[in-house]
Order: sequence, then C-alpha cells, then structure tokens
Amino acid sequence: MAKIKILFLLLFFSSAAFAQKHVYVEAESFSDKGGWVTDQQSFVVIGSSYLMAHGMGRPVKDASTTVKFPAKGKYRMWVRTKDWAPFPTGPGKFTISLDGKQAGQVMGASGDDAWKWYDAGVLDISKDEVKLVMKDLTGFNGRCDAILFTDALKFTPPNTLKSLNDFRAQVLHTSATAQDAGQFDLVVVGGGIAGTCAAISAARMGLKTALIQDRPVLGGNNSSEIRVHLRGDVDKSHYPKLGRIVREMDNGDPGNGNPNGQEYGDDRKIAIVKAEKNLKLFLNTHVYKVEMKDGKITAVIGRNISTNVETRFTGTYFSDCTGDGTVGYLAGADFRHGRESKAETGESLAAEKADSFTLGTSNLWASLEKDTVSSFPETPWALQFSDEYHVDETKADWEWETGFGNFNTITDAEKIRDHNLRAVYGNWSYLKKNKPEKYAKRELAWVAYIGGKRESRRIIGDHILTQMDIQEGKLYPDGTVTATWTIDLHFPDEKNSKYFEGQEFFASTKHIRVAPYTIPYRCFYSRNIPNLFMAGRNISTTHVAFGSTRVMRTCGMMGEVVGFAAAVAKKYNTTPRGVYQDHLAELMAIVKDETPPGQTLQNPPAGK
Repeated sequence: MAKIKILFLLLFFSSAAFAQKHVYVEAESFSDKGGWVTDQQSFVVIGSSYLMAHGMGRPVKDASTTVKFPAKGKYRMWVRTKDWAPFPTGPGKFTISLDGKQAGQVMGASGDDAWKWYDAGVLDISKDEVKLVMKDLTGFNGRCDAILFTDALKFTPPNTLKSLNDFRAQVLHTSATAQDAGQFDLVVVGGGIAGTCAAISAARMGLKTALIQDRPVLGGNNSSEIRVHLRGDVDKSHYPKLGRIVREMDNGDPGNGNPNGQEYGDDRKIAIVKAEKNLKLFLNTHVYKVEMKDGKITAVIGRNISTNVETRFTGTYFSDCTGDGTVGYLAGADFRHGRESKAETGESLAAEKADSFTLGTSNLWASLEKDTVSSFPETPWALQFSDEYHVDETKADWEWETGFGNFNTITDAEKIRDHNLRAVYGNWSYLKKNKPEKYAKRELAWVAYIGGKRESRRIIGDHILTQMDIQEGKLYPDGTVTATWTIDLHFPDEKNSKYFEGQEFFASTKHIRVAPYTIPYRCFYSRNIPNLFMAGRNISTTHVAFGSTRVMRTCGMMGEVVGFAAAVAKKYNTTPRGVYQDHLAELMAIVKDETPPGQTLQNPPAGK
C-alpha cells in the first residue's frame, strides 16, 4: 500500500472549527507501479520523484495502489502533472480511475510544459478504501508527481517549490526526525564508478563506510540504465595498485547503448559492494540536505525516491561523488560551472570569454531486428526529420547529446532528457516510415530515460588541474591517478546545428592527444569545506582539463585514492588537506603499494 498520509488542518471561522482533510498520494509510492518507472532526476526542481510511462510508443502496464480515506463524503481531486512535449500538445496522455471508474479528464496533454496541479473535479467517496489506477494511453512518457484528495472543495494546493515542499512535508511528515543510519568514518554520496570505488577502497582500509546512491543500481553512466562503456586506461598507471578496484567493477566492453542491459554487470557491482564487511549500501536514496557545524559537514539527509522515508547519515569525512557536486554545493563549497576564459587560465583551448557552456547529456537507444514487420506511431510533437536530414543508424552512440550551454545540466535535466527523447522518437518515426527496406522489421529495444551526464559543477580544491598540467606532463609530489584520455571537448555537430539551430542533439569532438599524466591529490578535496573529498567528474579542474579527466576508469582510480586518503586522515585525526601537508609520504606509500611505517595494509584494524 502506498505511503499516504492525511493532514488535518484546523480552520477557525467565528466560533466554529472545521477539520480540513487532505489525502496526499505520491505517485512514486504506488504499491504496484506496473510498467511505470520512477524518475528522480528533477528532484532539485520539483522537490520529489515522479512516475513516468516509458513505453517507447507502446502503452505500459497500469500502476495502482489503495487509498484510504478518513471519512466518506465529497472530495476534490487534484493531479500534479505536465505536458512534456507541448508542440502544440504532447503524447503523454494518461487517465486516473477509482474503483474502475475514470475520475477527471485525460491528463498529460494540456499544452503546458510546467509542472502544476490540474483540477479533476469533485468525487463522492462512499468507501473507506478505493483502488486508484493510472492508465497510460500512449507509451510516450506521460508522468505524474502526486494526486491530492481534499474535502475542502475550494482549496487549491500550492505549486511553487518552497510552498509545495512545506505542504508535502506536513502531509507526509518528512520534516519529522529522519531515521538514523548511524555514524560513519566516511560517507560517500554517489554510486557511480568513482563513488563505488571510493567506498570499497575506504572499507578495505578499515573505515566504517556508507555508500549512498539515488538509483536502484550502481555504476552511474556504466549501469544498465545509461549504458556507457568505460574509458581511460588503468594499465598505464605509474602506480600499479591504482585501478585494481576499477578492474573488479569492469564488466568488459559492451560498447555504448548495448540493447542487452545485463552486459553492464549491475548485479556484480552490487554483490562486490555487499561483500565488504565495513561497507553499508543505501540504494534509492537522494541526498538533498547537509548539516554543518563550525564550517564542517556533520551529516547528510537523504530521501528514498519511492517511499519518501528520510535517513540521516553522520560522519567524520564525506566524499562528493555525485557528479553534479551536490554535497559540495549544499555545503557551500567553492565551485565552477561552465568555461573559463583564456585570460583567466592561460589555456590555448579555453574560451575567449567565460560562459555557461558545458558538455551535454546523452540518452542512448538501440533497436533490434525482428521476424515481422512493425509500425511506429506518428510523432508530430517530436523533432521533425526529412530526406535532407536524418540519422540513418540502428542504434545510438555518444554523439546523441543535448545541453551545450543552452540548457543547465542540473536544473534543466528533465528538459534535456525530454529533448533527447523528441530527437530519438522523431528520427525513429521517420526511419520506420521512409526507409522500410532497412527498418520495417526493426523495433526499438531500449531507450534510456535516465540521462548520462558529462559536465556540471566542478568543486575547487587546493590545486586546479589545467591544460598545461596535462600537456606538459607535470609530475607534482602528490601526483596520484595516471590519466590517459585525450582532451575531449564536445560541441554541436555542424550539420546538426544547420538544421536544428539552438536545439542541437548531436555532437562532434576533436581529440587532443596527451601522454599519460598524473592528477594531484589536491584536486580531490575541497579548498574551503575541511572534511570534504570528491572523486569523479566534479573534481578540481578547468573546463579544458575536465575534458580529459572525466572518463570512468580514471574517475574510479580517483575514488580509490580518496579511500586511501580518508584512512590516513582518520589515523591522524586530520583533514584531507592535513594529509597533503603532514602525511603525504604515507599516502604516496599506499598508492605505490608500499607498506607505510607502522601499518600493515593487508590486515587493517577494523573500524580504524
């Protein structure tokens, strides 16, 4: 049964008091989600997850739950949804029924792309419990955030983010004391390759470690949800120990967008993590709040993306491996977003003027050959293709990319994903209709609905890696991770820009080759939040240098170093900066696979 709370608000008129009853149903908390999927990517914008009917043009199975009412009588029903492709109206149509009878109008095709409440009319509730069903009508990504029943027939639910969050917290009691997950030596937020490797590394060094991930799988871009292959070399490292955990995570090279999701090894990744005795895994948990004291992070709070249960994680050290730099941002860490100018960095590849341009987000897709001819719906709401311009491919690769400064990769994550979907579906509809000799028996096998991000915030550390560091191969005393990937900065494909100016979804790049170089440890901790590490694509680099450091095997080795450094910091009760200033020799000995003085790496003390 969905977690549904009832809020009684007392309204006083003259000398009488009237009880106002609200029954608030979070769509993501439905007891049976059917074929609908949970999407948390826009939590920072709408304050919650939502359900989406991702059927690739085929209606998905109904989602259902049981709703309990505190009293029988008349209730007005409100539905919070949007039209995700209002051109002029989109395909995300769905209906809601109670005990088999449709309630209100068809939702999801209003022509308005803003999330808001829609009045579904007054209902006569004659039973204590009713079955609520959401029926998808198209398979084209209809979505629902919440459903509200209120006996205050003139009440309109709040819609602005703050007021809605306050209302939701009152109804669902999310403002009450969060569950206590316990005290940890290291709390790692973000379960991509970088975060997973950081957590395993720390746990194997004897630290009590928490790994928090906001999806049901680990691996981030290398998971079955996104399906990007691993890049960067581990066998060219100056330090052979680095990359050992990355190799454990590596499931071979299934390529980008492989139609078989099992090729990405989700279960293996989770099994490796769960085998660590010092490591606790928390999946489906979105961290959205931090607690601070004396400038340090003392705890983070996460909300389960389906149940909305909140959990509090206290720790000595924290590692932001979110990619978006979420923990650092919430804690007030210094960060950069977008491109620096040539005048600021002295880099020949930097922009003439600083701007908000970032590398984009990909939603990959793949098709498979079938035995019979199939059709695909018309898509007038999607991007429109022609004989003159279309993409004649049976699957996507990295080039399918949106968000080159015209979208913010954090706050516009939903818009970016939706634009990618409009491109995929529009192109596929064209191919099916106009190239039957190649595509008549092909069907879409998989389309990613979770975006594969490349760039967003970069948290500033004591060293900012630059193009010169990379190309000159500077070896700093704290040089740790050996990186090998080219300086790989994407930009809109010229032909794509010609036909879709300002709406590009296809990328090009120029690979600037580099010799293997090392990334200083000082890039892996915040310069102004004293107990915050970071690993992954949010480390301390310029935009240009980021073009080389961002690939996943390299990011995984960063995580391994963070685990080592956290152990040294804990041993001496110092900060990440203190490790560099006072204990660098010991950290480098670990990285080099040498036994530091007074420590046996093979058998570290439990909990130390």
